[in-house]
Amino acid sequence: MKPIIQLLHFGYHQAMSCIFPTAIFGTLALSSVIEVPFVYRYDAILFILLTVQYLMYHSGLETRDEIKVICIFHCIGLLLEIYKVRMGSWSYPEPGLTKLLGVPLYSGFMYASVASFMCQVWRRLKMDMTGWPGLTSAGLLGGAIYLNFFTHHFIPDFRWWLTALVLIVFWRTWIIYRVRTITYRMPLTLAFIIVGFFIWLAENIATYFNAWKYPDQYQAWQLVSFSKISSWFLLVIISVIIVAQLKHVKARRKTKDSWSSYD
Repeated sequence: MKPIIQLLHFGYHQAMSCIFPTAIFGTLALSSVIEVPFVYRYDAILFILLTVQYLMYHSGLETRDEIKVICIFHCIGLLLEIYKVRMGSWSYPEPGLTKLLGVPLYSGFMYASVASFMCQVWRRLKMDMTGWPGLTSAGLLGGAIYLNFFTHHFIPDFRWWLTALVLIVFWRTWIIYRVRTITYRMPLTLAFIIVGFFIWLAENIATYFNAWKYPDQYQAWQLVSFSKISSWFLLVIISVIIVAQLKHVKARRKTKDSWSSYD
């Protein structure tokens, strides 16, 4: 009975951490069958997602620091989207007033939703890490991964070399998380793979509801290439690096403040 209770608590916190991603895919699904009069679909999606973020913050479901992380990821994602659309990797064929260089502004929220999940689940499961490689190693690796998303269009794709580096850099890193009174742990690289796989599943849902289209989906929808799992695997690493580093910085500030007040 106890394992079932633990699983239910774990599932509850996972579900609560997915509120913003669920809002995104729910909005994509509904907007594909329900037309808002006099408003382009992409513009309506942006307005709804901004409203969801506002409500989550003012209801206490998200903190100010988490909003900051989401904004960072929105900018990172939007920049990548603009570049990828320009290179022909995928497209946003529908019209919209809130499009920047052919990319609807809501698209950055799909990257930000990963950060939202990371922040939420970190707080809800009281997560921590052991064996963190430090800002220099993790930061350089994260920067190289992000840069490779841009450079592989005109120089060789180094994603598999970068994946090997991930295994080397993070081979001693474990995630520690707590469900009720019990503490669990998992290799960080395994968490990367699991989250990347589920994002790939979500991407199939998103393309099915015309959030965007890959070139091979113009005539008819088909399953997103399995190779995209590796892309999401690497993107998740960037999000974890940023979130984990911000959490470490915040923890150090709290420790410093507590010692200063003690003195």
